[in-house]
Amino acid sequence: MAELAYALDLGSSYWGFESLYRYKFFLIMKFRTVDGKPVNPITYTVKMIGGDPFIEIHIGTDSQRYGQEIIYVTAIAYRYPNNGVHYIYQKNSTPPTKDNWTRLWKETEFSLEIANLISENIPTIKVEVDLDYNDDEFYFSNKLVSAAKGWVTSLGYKANIKPNKQIATRAADYHCK
Repeated sequence: MAELAYALDLGSSYWGFESLYRYKFFLIMKFRTVDGKPVNPITYTVKMIGGDPFIEIHIGTDSQRYGQEIIYVTAIAYRYPNNGVHYIYQKNSTPPTKDNWTRLWKETEFSLEIANLISENIPTIKVEVDLDYNDDEFYFSNKLVSAAKGWVTSLGYKANIKPNKQIATRAADYHCK
């Protein structure tokens, strides 16, 4: 617990925001490797960077509606230059939303929550946010591209939109099904 408190810098950043701390603690504790081992995304990311300083870090979320709930999967993908990808992920379920706009917008919120959490605790790394939205006007998600991309870039992250790089959202999509 002391390691987690240090990683989140509870003394200065979250004083008086205990519910925010509990929420972030909840997010951290839900990440798993592909073989199901629980991991802390901050310490895991530090470990991954230590093994290869040229690693690219992508964060993305995908969602799927299943009956009376929506499943959201957020993945943190570690892309080795010219050598493949490794990732960790978390899966959350929420009550259904009334419209697709809200469901898709929540994907951006989840991705940015994790991107901010990692960037606040490891300020030396560059994070890219993969958005599961399509530039093609044929798709409904096209309506969110401008707003989501603007929000992501305003926070200092590179935003990747379909059909371009979709590393983390592909991993999230795999675990959504």
